[in-house]
Amino acid sequence: MNLIHLVKLASQYHIDNSKSFQELPGLSIYCRDAVSEVESMIYEPVVCLILQGSKVTSIGDQRVDLQPGDALLVSHDLPVLSRITKASKQEPYIAVILSLDLGLVRSLYDQVADANPPAADARSLSTSRADPEWLAPLTRYIELMRDPMDAKVLGPSILREIHYRLLLSPIGRMLRRLLIADSHASRIAKAIHMLRVELRSPLRISDLASTAGMSPSSFHEHFKSVTGTTPLQYQKDLRLIEARGMLLDQGQTVSEAALSVGYESPTHFSRDYSRKFGLPPSKDVRTKKELLPNT
Repeated sequence: MNLIHLVKLASQYHIDNSKSFQELPGLSIYCRDAVSEVESMIYEPVVCLILQGSKVTSIGDQRVDLQPGDALLVSHDLPVLSRITKASKQEPYIAVILSLDLGLVRSLYDQVADANPPAADARSLSTSRADPEWLAPLTRYIELMRDPMDAKVLGPSILREIHYRLLLSPIGRMLRRLLIADSHASRIAKAIHMLRVELRSPLRISDLASTAGMSPSSFHEHFKSVTGTTPLQYQKDLRLIEARGMLLDQGQTVSEAALSVGYESPTHFSRDYSRKFGLPPSKDVRTKKELLPNT
């Protein structure tokens, strides 16, 4: 695994990330020269390759430590916590991130339908050492930044190859389950979509189970199996992450943010927020502002 070559490519891409690279759909490079506090975000389907530094990512009862050469694949929308644990100006944290095109994934169904079925313990957040089978086309994809015309002409076929290789890789097991229209993975994906659309509405397991075409008990079991967390905790995490953005980025008050995401009680919201992020919302906002330059 030639990480040195990829670090050089990623550094060049990051420094000169201009319109020349708009021909590389879904690709982004993330660099950071210092360790971070715990950050909350929604991961949509994506593959992330750590090139330098280290990071911890968790959802529910699942926690993964990522080192250089490790890859993480997310097949469903997931509310996660993450923290960069190793980064410096001399050796910054660098990660290559490729958003997955589920339409492209599904277009490969006929080609991979006869492959061995994925293991029963597949999860929507999976990690392994990067597989040379998909790392090679990913490297070629990044190298296309050198020539916008090559990127435009060759990019789509290389991107398709990356998705194909990921589907057959150890971290692509849950992704392959999504190919099956009536699989538990596909049914849970429908329920997750409903949770995101109805973020502010009261949670009714019966409605989610009906959307997924399952009994409530079966839905609860398979939801946790796929996502690593319960439907109630998933919705709570979605709300808290959304509210944190309102507080930090939009300047809303604690009461405004709480009501905006569906909490009836700001006190209840503050209690859940403190458990999730380690600080009450008002103190969290003050702390983040103090870390900003010129404030």
